[in-house]
Amino acid sequence: TEAKHIESTADNSLANLPEEKSAISDRTNSNLTTAIKGDMEVHFIDVGQGDATLITCDGHAMLIDAGNNNKGTLIQNYLQYNNIDTLDYVIGTHPDADHIGGLDVIIYKFNCGNIIMPDVTKDTRTYEDVIDTINNKGYKITSPIVGTSYSLGEAEFTIISPKRTYDNANDSSVGIKLTHGDNSFLLIGDAEEEAEANMLSSDMNISADVLKVSHHGSKTGTSIAFLDRVNPIAAVISVGEGNTYGHPHIE
Repeated sequence: TEAKHIESTADNSLANLPEEKSAISDRTNSNLTTAIKGDMEVHFIDVGQGDATLITCDGHAMLIDAGNNNKGTLIQNYLQYNNIDTLDYVIGTHPDADHIGGLDVIIYKFNCGNIIMPDVTKDTRTYEDVIDTINNKGYKITSPIVGTSYSLGEAEFTIISPKRTYDNANDSSVGIKLTHGDNSFLLIGDAEEEAEANMLSSDMNISADVLKVSHHGSKTGTSIAFLDRVNPIAAVISVGEGNTYGHPHIE
């Protein structure tokens, strides 16, 4: 399983842009230590048509989404390969299966601190499995509040979305701006143009060096106005090759 990751170093340079890191199978043992003080790593894990992002900094770790139902063990193995047994934060951006499908495995297998999920439910077995696992482990769900900031070692992330309740689960995605020194990442789940418009209307600074493109590059998100405001150096699209949705869309 391949995973591209970008390192943010203490000298505030995005050391691996635009160069991509090699696959996990090519990484040396020295690269498996994610607790180097002053360094932050963002791993965009290949889960096919879905999302899973691991962020580590100063021995702390956060997982955002965990791919589809059949990807839980893959993510488990990836975290263990990186010597992670505790997650300070777990974010399930929204209740679609390709984002939270593997979270029940992760929540069951790992020590988890804050679990952040939006106030939106879905009448699916996938969603119920995640909620049941959270309850069985005695964990509580933290609702995202726009403007709230959290620390991850020397890094920090701020909730930037959802600004309100939406009928569309995609627009209800938890979005964050992650900063480490002068470096910044914007990760917004499957947020579409309505949620983007609300982010644009806020007084928050949503510019970022790296944009995690919403909704797998669907034409329903990443408006020109939003892209202009973020103004990233690089963008990442998490998408399955040959998927039936036509992602990323030509538009």
